[in-house]
Amino acid sequence: MQYNFNEIEAKWQKKWADEKTFQVNSNQGKKKFYGLDMFPYPSGAGLHVGHPLGYIASDIVARYKRHLGYNVLHPQGYDSFGLPAEQYAIQTGQHPAKTTQANIQRYRKQLDQIGFSFDWSREVRTSNPDYYKWTQWIFTQLFNSYYCNKTDKAKPIQLLINHFEEQGNDGLDVASDEVIAPFNATDWKEFSAAKKEEILLQYRLTYLAETEVNWCPALGTVLANDEVINGRSERGGYPVQKKKMKQWSMRISAYAERLLKDLNQLDWSDSIKEAQRNWIGKSEGASVKFKVQNHAANIEVFTTRPDTIFGVSFMTLAPEHDLVNQITTPEQKQSVEAYIKAASLKSERDRMADVKTISGVFTGAYAAHPFTKQPIPIWIGDYVLAGYGTGAVMAVPCGDQRDFDFAKHFNLPIPNVFEGVDVANEAYTDKENAIITNSNFLNGLQGKKAIEEAILALEDEKIGKRQTNFRLRDAVFSRQRYWGEPFPVYYVNGTPKLIKEKHLPLVLPEIDEYLPTEDGAPPLGRAKNWAWDTKNNQVVENTKIDHINVFPLELNTMPGWAGSSWYMFRYMDPQNQEQIASQEALNYWENVDLYIGGSEHATGHLLYARFWTKFLNDLGVIPVEEPFKKMINQGMILGESAFAYRLKDTNTLVTKSKAKMDEVDPIHVDVSMVNLSNELDIDAFKKWRTEFSTADFVTEENGSFVVGREVEKMSKSKYNVVNPDDICETYGADTLRMYEMFLGPIEQAKPWNTAGITGVHNFLRKLWKLYHDKEGFSVIDQPASKEALKILHKTIKKVTEDIENFSFNTSISTFMIAVNELSKIDCNAKEVLNPLAILISPFAPHIAEELWQKMGHHVSISTAPYPKYEEKFLVEDTKTYPISFNGKMRFTLDLSLSLSKEEIEELVMNDEKTKNQLAGRTPKKVIVVPGKIVNIVG
Repeated sequence: MQYNFNEIEAKWQKKWADEKTFQVNSNQGKKKFYGLDMFPYPSGAGLHVGHPLGYIASDIVARYKRHLGYNVLHPQGYDSFGLPAEQYAIQTGQHPAKTTQANIQRYRKQLDQIGFSFDWSREVRTSNPDYYKWTQWIFTQLFNSYYCNKTDKAKPIQLLINHFEEQGNDGLDVASDEVIAPFNATDWKEFSAAKKEEILLQYRLTYLAETEVNWCPALGTVLANDEVINGRSERGGYPVQKKKMKQWSMRISAYAERLLKDLNQLDWSDSIKEAQRNWIGKSEGASVKFKVQNHAANIEVFTTRPDTIFGVSFMTLAPEHDLVNQITTPEQKQSVEAYIKAASLKSERDRMADVKTISGVFTGAYAAHPFTKQPIPIWIGDYVLAGYGTGAVMAVPCGDQRDFDFAKHFNLPIPNVFEGVDVANEAYTDKENAIITNSNFLNGLQGKKAIEEAILALEDEKIGKRQTNFRLRDAVFSRQRYWGEPFPVYYVNGTPKLIKEKHLPLVLPEIDEYLPTEDGAPPLGRAKNWAWDTKNNQVVENTKIDHINVFPLELNTMPGWAGSSWYMFRYMDPQNQEQIASQEALNYWENVDLYIGGSEHATGHLLYARFWTKFLNDLGVIPVEEPFKKMINQGMILGESAFAYRLKDTNTLVTKSKAKMDEVDPIHVDVSMVNLSNELDIDAFKKWRTEFSTADFVTEENGSFVVGREVEKMSKSKYNVVNPDDICETYGADTLRMYEMFLGPIEQAKPWNTAGITGVHNFLRKLWKLYHDKEGFSVIDQPASKEALKILHKTIKKVTEDIENFSFNTSISTFMIAVNELSKIDCNAKEVLNPLAILISPFAPHIAEELWQKMGHHVSISTAPYPKYEEKFLVEDTKTYPISFNGKMRFTLDLSLSLSKEEIEELVMNDEKTKNQLAGRTPKKVIVVPGKIVNIVG
């Protein structure tokens, strides 16, 4: 009976949808499992075969857990705000909502076609006002909170106001801006309302401040650090420069220690945890003040090696440091300004990575050494970052390679530190008061002691103090674009005010163009109705702004990571109109048990989601401090690109066998024009690339034109994208699912090869035949043979171990072996084939459902209990004995392990094969070793 996969898969996909097979409720009586994929951004290109890899893996685990009796939450949704839709809108004039909706429909069709067991009743879209109402609500909670270092938690801002009313800002240990003027309770009461709001912004967990940002002129927006690669935007590859702008920021730095410490409790890969540790970047040391000569300012530096302070011979400031313009001398002004401009065009990542290029400019100013009072030249260099530490370093050429290279390049002094004496400059010769010697700061055994002594000396002299620093900086939260969550903020005389929670969501307005305004304002500046009426609590026309009752609304929108930082909790109760999710749902589902997604989000999405989770936990909104217990990063499926070879400086293309690589230029060919034998459809290629419509093609002797192949990243630009729709149509969704798992370990990158998919497809046909004969379905309800049960339980044991270890590729191999072995013994016993269908259903659910129904079951196979492995079926009760004659093995016999030596000898000697070997001779001796060998001598 034929395996009609197209018909079978369409049937079961419809049945699952109609019967809501995978819809789940919070059943307090069942143990829960929450499996989640990083939800997709719905691009216009749709899915290629690389995208479903992680989804297939999570679906296998979700289906497996259902068989084990878990209440499984396995939802899906769309990260539907973002720059690509806006860029497309700019190019075509179509509203981003329209293109996003069309893209979502395409994605949904593709996802359904692959047979995922998603609970679509819980779908979320970040661009839906019912969803971003709660993103705005979380923003308001952050705005109305501050971080208490003593309790290590966020607290309501009203508690801070109470403190100000009673004590001013004296005695506070809270996260705040670095420089805040002291004030007492009387001062606070006398401050104007605007002044109070200005002060509170220095403490709020989301705040408005002038910040140095990554500005991309081509995109007209600010980008996060993780959105900038090699000085260019990740999206589009446009130049990015540094610029100071007034922006909303999130005080994630307050959570640095918790974000670092709690990594230890997560079941994540070491590489992802290490990436976060490096990004958070904890350093312990001291801050030291250097007085600028002939100037009122001090330069504060942070150093992990205060014991090297007598090796300082110059200082380097970040080009963006606030003091640069103040201290630069007139003679150096032009060169400093030129250097600052050049540095602004480099990304921070480039500046940190560029260890070979040495560049800097002297400011003309000097600082006094804290101890020796000797003048130290102040330079600027782009290897120093304004946002890390204090944006200034004390340079110790004798102890740091980069400082040494900088000093050599600019011919700066390199002190020889020995016994507290600066030999080069004859500075600080008072040995009795020397803190450090060359020997003890270079000697690792004494290093910690030397550092401790140095910190104590700095504190005694009141020129420094012990300090812990983090590389993690507050996250810029504003974007100068249209297609994002509006801030629920209006402005009264420049002071931000929140729209009350009961009036949310503040819905994105309609605009007629998606570019910044002529005067440089964000696209929302084009909205005609974008003012807040505080009397009627509604959006009104801008013409009604009177700064009495009607005020302008915020023109920036939130970044893409806003909606993706908490979506995992919305899935728990997505229709809830009163809160992000009910307490009952949050307490039941808690957090994600298995999260699968790309490693490229290590320091972006994953860090922000952890931050928001901890904040919501501080407020008592959610019961957990971490969003994802276990995470797997799926590897990339690489494309196998195709190349035609053109003879250099000609319009002649040659087949692969006739191409000499030093004489040709490789040209990407769309893989859809190449068959499984790597032969190019020349006519299709000519129509596609019209510049080759009159080209000469030098073919093989048989007339075919063979292309070359190379493994690369799967990308539209390389024309190597394989559409899963085509694979499902030609081979079936079950084949696609199993083949993607069969390619290799889930975490590793692996090349796609369409030619290899036929092996998996043939396996499914063989599986189908196991349940059918020529006449039709042929499974019988009779006891299975011992051999068949042995094969089954061996398979249960191995597949179960593989799923638990996320080793899905070896599961496929195990299935193939099992089906081959069962086919050889013509097994058609329901006792074996029933559990086999359950075993394979997480991997190939459509064929499993069909076989399950054919075996007489009337409910989905997804509800069937998982088969139990029984050791007794693998216990050997027979032994295959090698039967030897004078030490040479001639044949084998299967004999029971319960036989005695005498019984074994009797059975062997009476066997016809033994009699043939002896040919009537009487052996001298028969050696029997039970369970091992039989040797007949003579």
